[in-house]
Amino acid sequence: MNIPNKITISRIMLIPIFIILMSVPFDWGKWDIGTTELPISYFVAALIFIVASLTDWVDGYYARKYQLVTNLGKFLDPLADKLLVSAAFILLVEIGMAPAWVVILIISREFAVTGLRLVAAGEGIVLAASKLGKLKTASQMIAIATLLLQNFPFSYLGFPFAQIMLYIALFFTVLSGYDYFVKNWHVMKDSK
Repeated sequence: MNIPNKITISRIMLIPIFIILMSVPFDWGKWDIGTTELPISYFVAALIFIVASLTDWVDGYYARKYQLVTNLGKFLDPLADKLLVSAAFILLVEIGMAPAWVVILIISREFAVTGLRLVAAGEGIVLAASKLGKLKTASQMIAIATLLLQNFPFSYLGFPFAQIMLYIALFFTVLSGYDYFVKNWHVMKDSK
């Protein structure tokens, strides 16, 4: 197993730790951040999420730079991203930091695009990620990180950066999903 795949697997292994930190009521105290208090376990979970998000960039960069792209990596990398993002968004709904309807739209797009990719793969077609897809991923990661940190450091300024980023992420999620289907709809047509 090559290094990029090991990095991807480490990202997957961080997900249960992240979920436990967000779900179990650890009594480690609270951190006063501007207008609110953040449980220390949420802060640690946010750091784990940020590290896991950065590994997404690291493994992709390393795999491309050293030509270590493998079928296992092509399978695991998007799976790891979707598991991490879905877990984070669902937990943000649970703690009241994200509206359920936004998260439903975001996760639904991921299922739809994954379905399209599966159909394409069955036809021997590889559908590459687009620049809009990369913007979608980056905006989602930033939104989740700032929501987990309860808008820190912007809470000191009274600026709702985390909420704005959530809706920017929603915008790029919907737009990139629409773009993906428009550009690749030919895959869905039967060749009879």
